[in-house]
This record gives sequence, C-alpha cells and structure tokens, in this order.
Amino acid sequence: MPFAPAPASILTVRQERFPIRGTFRISRGAKTEAAVLVAELRDADGHVGRGECVPYTRYGESVDGVAAAMEAMAGAFARGMGRRALANAMPAGAARNALDCALWDLEAKRSGKPAWELAGLAPLEPVVTAFTLSIDTPDVMADAARAVARPLLKLKLAGDGGDLDRVAAVREAAPGSRLIVDANEGWKPDDLATLPDAFARLGVEMIEQPLPAGADAVLDGFRSPVRLGADESAHGLEGLEQLAGRYDVVNVKLDKTGGLTEALAVKARAQALGLDVMVGCMVATSLSMAPALLLAQGADYVDLDGPLLLARDREPGLVYEGALLRPTAGVWG
Repeated sequence: MPFAPAPASILTVRQERFPIRGTFRISRGAKTEAAVLVAELRDADGHVGRGECVPYTRYGESVDGVAAAMEAMAGAFARGMGRRALANAMPAGAARNALDCALWDLEAKRSGKPAWELAGLAPLEPVVTAFTLSIDTPDVMADAARAVARPLLKLKLAGDGGDLDRVAAVREAAPGSRLIVDANEGWKPDDLATLPDAFARLGVEMIEQPLPAGADAVLDGFRSPVRLGADESAHGLEGLEQLAGRYDVVNVKLDKTGGLTEALAVKARAQALGLDVMVGCMVATSLSMAPALLLAQGADYVDLDGPLLLARDREPGLVYEGALLRPTAGVWG
C-alpha cells in the first residue's frame, strides 16, 4: 500500500474512560471500565486525524507508559513523520496503533478520499460481529445468551474445570447460534485431551488461545476436532509461519500489530499461509472499531463488539443493527 507524505502536525494525547455495562470478566481478571488513549494530529490547515488504543497489561503496557511513548513522538510529527517512519521508530503495540490510525485518518481528511480507498480496498460492506459473553456461572451465561440472541456468540472461558458446563448451558440456551470460545491462555495441556472433543459435540466452531503463548509448542502435531485460533500467540508478521503449523485461525488486532498499516500486511500474509483470519478488538469505543472495519472485510470471523459492551459509546459512533455492524461516516477515515 502507498505511503503518502505526511504534513507537519501537532500531536495531542488524552486519556478517556468509558464505563462497561456491568463487569467484563476473562480468565485473567475483571474490569468495569475501558481506559483508552486518543491521539490527535492537527495539521496547519486545520485537518484533525484521530486514533484510539487500549493499553494492555498482558503485554506489559500501562496507560501512563503508553501515553508517554506516544507523547515522545510529538517532535517527529512536527517534522512530518509518516506511517513508514513511524513503523521504524516504534515497536508494535497500543501506542503505535493510535498514532498509525491517526495518520490514516489525517490522510483521508486531507485528500478527501476515504481510508478504504487509500488502502486500495473496495467500498466497505457491513459485517456480522460476534457478541462476547464474559465469564460467569453457566446459568448466568445461558441467560445472557438468551437475552442477546445473536447468530455468533463468543464465550470467555476460565480454565477452572467448569468450562464444559458453561458451553453446554449456552448451547442449550442458544441452539441456533454459532459458538466460538476463548480461553485467554487459561487451559493446561491436559485439557486438550478432553475439552476439544466435548466442544465438537456441542457444535463449537473454534477455540481461541487455549494455552499460554509460551506453551503452545504442545500444539505441534496435535489434531484438534475443533479449529484452534491464535490470539496472544499472534502479534505482527514475525512468527506467522510457525503459527501456521499449530493453529487454523489467527486473531489480528490493531493494538497488537501496532496499527492498521501492519495489520493489513499481517492479514495478507496469514491468508497466504493458509490461515483463516479473525479480526478482534479490545473493549473500546467506535473510534477503535472503525479502522478495524477495513481489516474485517472478507475476514472469516469478526469480533468487533467492543462498543456493545460499554454503557455508552462516543458520539458519533458506529451503527450496530443487532449483530450487523455498518460502516458509518463521520467516525473515522
């Protein structure tokens, strides 16, 4: 994809917090709000490009640390740093993601062309997104599945011995829904001997990141009756070849790849290796989801439900019609 020259711009970084509807639980803990960082790039003509990221402690990130890393780039942006220079100046991660997406947004506004056109893509189409059920008791998760009534449900699992009961309860409550599950590295190797077979009988389509990223060499030669997806094991372009021998699906997230620029390259390389692509997100606002919509075009699984998990989204926000996520003008790009 082309790298357009970038104008000199003024960088502003701010922190925002959005309450989560209830409590969101995964195997590593729970939270009641989403802490996001927003990067704004303003050029001399008054155009403003925005990008949003979510610092993730799993990868050693903190809100203050990511904000400082972003602010350290202010001088480079004042001298006209573009996406190529940014990729060389910063490692992949949340900080680079917000800045990279802000550059895409700024370029779209300066050129008068939508970001999808700048990326060489076709006009964006609506996508069907999964809806995530956070970890709870089987009965509570079953009630949540009935209440949302979505065609694709993603179940967070705990690795505590109760995962089969959780999946069975949701399957009974939502017999017509497609199911994918996410262990968030919570399983032990022994779980592979029983749970995939049991999940296959319940119609689960994919198990996301069953084992810790550092322990997934166990999957070499393992034949699972349910497709396996890499999330915490998958970041950028590096290591994709090895993942192709262990997983069937790779979850591409902008906060991991360090922005849309590398995410598009990761998607293309993963598909060339025969991996299916899932486009995922952190719990965040529509400003995080909008650039990921470019990545979601033609993806095998889309999990861009972050704003649906919030008590309120930013305005303007993307339009969700049940499970259908529509591209919306005025949010980004």
